[in-house]
Amino acid sequence: MFKGVIALGKSMSGEIRNVIIIGSGPAGYTAGLYTSRAMLHPLMFAGYMSGGQLMLTSDVENFPGYPEGIGGPEMMMHLREQAERFGLEVQDRNVENVDLSQRPFKVYSEGEEFLTHSIIVSTGAESIWLGAEGEEEQKGRGISTCATCDGAFFKNEEILVVGGGDSAMEEATFLTRFASKVTLVHRRDVFRASQVMYDRAANHEKIEIRTFRQVKKWLSDESGLTGAILEDPRDGHTEEISVSGAFIAIGHTPITGFLDGQLETDDEGYLIHKEHTMTSVPGVFAAGDVVDTRYKQAITAAGLGCQAAIDCERWLEENVH
Repeated sequence: MFKGVIALGKSMSGEIRNVIIIGSGPAGYTAGLYTSRAMLHPLMFAGYMSGGQLMLTSDVENFPGYPEGIGGPEMMMHLREQAERFGLEVQDRNVENVDLSQRPFKVYSEGEEFLTHSIIVSTGAESIWLGAEGEEEQKGRGISTCATCDGAFFKNEEILVVGGGDSAMEEATFLTRFASKVTLVHRRDVFRASQVMYDRAANHEKIEIRTFRQVKKWLSDESGLTGAILEDPRDGHTEEISVSGAFIAIGHTPITGFLDGQLETDDEGYLIHKEHTMTSVPGVFAAGDVVDTRYKQAITAAGLGCQAAIDCERWLEENVH
């Protein structure tokens, strides 16, 4: 177990942390739990909206250990409390930027500078939302960005899917397991989806694909989402559709702007693992949706958080102690 330099104060006094975790969610809190139990005294900047994407999920039914399901925010509270019990220090504020050009690394938050031997990035990826009228109020009350997470709540109901890429086709096809009908709308008649994914959706008896349609406004009542007003972008013609669930599948944006290009990413901005969970800069690790372009599940994010913490501990043993 690493028994190197332990610094509990702020680096305004020149003290150096063993590890700073940037971002929370399942990946960050799991990394915090493991590094705390390894006696690394981690500091986490959880962000102003701590908890990640699960804070927008009303019920989580696919995370092991919760046979009755659990609310997303409640689960994040449990993960945080568990990590804090072993010594994780959490500050609910954002990181503006970092300096990875020299060691120790520098992390800047709200005008303060913090020094650290290592960093675990777990800032996640933000779903791209439409921004249509009424959307904000119905997030988690009928409008979702994760069919795997929320599809089962809409058994025998009619669902709307928005998007034109592989993820939209995959979500629509997956949702046919539950829904009585899935209407997929796309603002153009050209799809980014691969032909095989498009054909699978287009040939499914429960899926109707409608082109030149975009959501102008979401409709709701006191119980949640009831439908949407669709608009033809060519002439502005509108029509109303009745649905109780909607899934927006127009992509994700990894939260990496604060890194200012100091870590290698793929074309979409996701961080790249170079050796296990270590990034292109030795001593900087990445976990969760900021690096995961495939699964995007709470359980896989937590697994990556565990891996990053173990990799970080071993790297500190070999390079700092």
